[in-house]
Amino acid sequence: MSKIIAHDMSMSYPVLTNSSLSLKKKIINYLCGKKSSLSTSSLDNITFTLYNGDRLGLIGINGAGKSTLLKLLSGIYTPNTGSLIVNGNVSSLLSLQYGMKLWATGYENIRLRCLLNNLNDSQIEKITKEIEDFTELGDALEKPVNTYSSGMTLRLSFAIATSLKPDILILDEVIGTGDNYFLDKANARMKSFIQHSSVMVLASHSEQIIRQFCNKVLWLDKGVVRGFGCTDEVFKGYKSFIENKKRLFTVVEINL
Repeated sequence: MSKIIAHDMSMSYPVLTNSSLSLKKKIINYLCGKKSSLSTSSLDNITFTLYNGDRLGLIGINGAGKSTLLKLLSGIYTPNTGSLIVNGNVSSLLSLQYGMKLWATGYENIRLRCLLNNLNDSQIEKITKEIEDFTELGDALEKPVNTYSSGMTLRLSFAIATSLKPDILILDEVIGTGDNYFLDKANARMKSFIQHSSVMVLASHSEQIIRQFCNKVLWLDKGVVRGFGCTDEVFKGYKSFIENKKRLFTVVEINL
């Protein structure tokens, strides 16, 4: 069964400063018994559990730690402390063009992604036909991707990224660029993609999108969990938090 279990998970980054680049400063710090490097906390003691059927929405203002959490769940980062268990095949759409080879043709990119996922020839043929129909790129699939327009590249990368059905789906926002015709097709495909996943984690600034796709919400603020649970309950606290920040900002602006 697919699941994600995070327990007291923390993540921090080293901070590169002029003093950390100075050999003299490092030697002085060493002799004085001081640490020569600084770090900043991005996530602090994060705990939550997701099981089959859970659709989690991540909310929080910029800098809350949403992107870092998505990268941890995707296996790009590992936590400094605590534990993270991710059971199931993970598909991460943090960057649609991640893994695309621009010098290769569209067909070669499709086949490469399929081979990386250990698909056999019959499965590759089926997915290739599906991507041909969805993208409507025709003969362009026989040309290198670096000859494509941005819109053509978006069509191909989105189609490839959503061609495999994962157990766990990690999303940073949903697709929001392209012509209206493509957006309608992409939204329909995305809904099907989400429905076929066992567990989904989606970061978005849109309450409408979170409510449309998610049954649980995790609210992050400066790397700390401020709320986790049902959508209505967490959004109630989050909206109150945002309104208080707006009022505080208005007061400060008036005093200035």
